[in-house]
Amino acid sequence: MNPQDPLADLHPLREPAVIGWWPPAPGWWVLGALVLLALAALSWFLVKRYRANAYRRRALAQLDTLHRQFATDGDSAAFIVNTNALLKSVALRAYSRRQVAGASGAQWLTFLNSSCRGDRAAFDDRFVTALYRATPPDIDPDQVRRAAAQWIRHHEVAR
Repeated sequence: MNPQDPLADLHPLREPAVIGWWPPAPGWWVLGALVLLALAALSWFLVKRYRANAYRRRALAQLDTLHRQFATDGDSAAFIVNTNALLKSVALRAYSRRQVAGASGAQWLTFLNSSCRGDRAAFDDRFVTALYRATPPDIDPDQVRRAAAQWIRHHEVAR
């Protein structure tokens, strides 16, 4: 023994055992359960919204079909009448029959322009007058298509 070094007789320090990551603490189990619950709720909400808007996707596809048919035959009167019928069927899906079925003329135009969020749907007076004439007035079918697509995408659904 060396009397000069009193620390030489000490044993080396023992390190504690490494703390394992499994099993996690109860707080992590609760957090994991809350995250799973939140993901399930979000998935349910998104699926429900997707299904609720299926009629909009079908109507937009039908509007594109009507526009392609107009591009081939050039019959703007038929395009406007068919677009109006499509808008009426979409409105009957989203609103009560009492509110939509009897609407025509200026009342229908007011309904279309007021039921769209913001200032998006811009149907003008010539749209409804074109429905009742053999030869439609000078109206741009592309503008009618844009307004109809905007209305289909952004109309407020009655609750």
